[in-house]
Amino acid sequence: MMLSLLRAFKFSLQDISRNIWLSIITVTILILAMFSINTLILTKVISTSAVEAIKEKVDLSLYLKTDSNENDIFALQLKVNALEKVKEVQYISKQEALDSFRKKNENNPEILQALLELGKNPLSPSLVISPQNPNMVPELIEELRALDSNIIESRDFNDNRIILEKIDNITKRIDEVGFFVIAIFIITSLLVIYNSIKVAIYTHKKEIEIMRLVGASNSFIYAPFLMSSFIYTFIAVIIIILVSFPLLGILQPYLEVFFVGYNINVVSYFFDNFFLIFGLQFLIISLINVIASYIAVRRYSRV
Repeated sequence: MMLSLLRAFKFSLQDISRNIWLSIITVTILILAMFSINTLILTKVISTSAVEAIKEKVDLSLYLKTDSNENDIFALQLKVNALEKVKEVQYISKQEALDSFRKKNENNPEILQALLELGKNPLSPSLVISPQNPNMVPELIEELRALDSNIIESRDFNDNRIILEKIDNITKRIDEVGFFVIAIFIITSLLVIYNSIKVAIYTHKKEIEIMRLVGASNSFIYAPFLMSSFIYTFIAVIIIILVSFPLLGILQPYLEVFFVGYNINVVSYFFDNFFLIFGLQFLIISLINVIASYIAVRRYSRV
């Protein structure tokens, strides 16, 4: 069996070298198919990470009167913290709010000058509330609106669900386009592999006739052509691996700048899921190629 496999491998390499340009086109199509798949995976990873990051940053604010007594503030903080849907309540004092405002506007001297001329701290203390679950935000907003306290000056309930819905819609559209592109490449791969094997069979037509005459089995005749589909896939996978990680390395700094403060590392994701991503692609595309090769061999190797 080992000798038969070695012979099949040798004949496959001969077929590939004899039809080198067709082989290059075949491998290129397979690379493009896998590149589109990896792009879809990358988009999914980025969008999922963005959604999770936004969910972690969902918070609601209660702005308090500037003359509020701290004992009353702490009492309100305990009251809010006791709500079932609340994960954490952070108290931001007037001074902390002022320090944060100055830091955010440190590159804007006009605002800082206006603040200095004002001569006092115009900012209010606040309670920043983090929900247990982002999906509970609408119910929590209703509970906070019903909260009765004479030290509450205003309530800021910016709902990030709109942003999440937009990201989700964009991701769905990208998935739809991605699956369409992948389907096109898979169909193209089938056609290219089919024609590659067809050409290889015509090249070896005389040899196949001789093999038939001396009583060679179908498996012996089919093996080299089926082996070629594995070789095409293997070469394409190796190239896509060698190309993917440098491209991800170039993309990663831009993602870090765009998602500043969030831990989004696509290089680590592809490295941690290396065998799942590239191994699964190799198995699926090999299966598709073998099916196409088998159909071509069954049809054109009858002499």
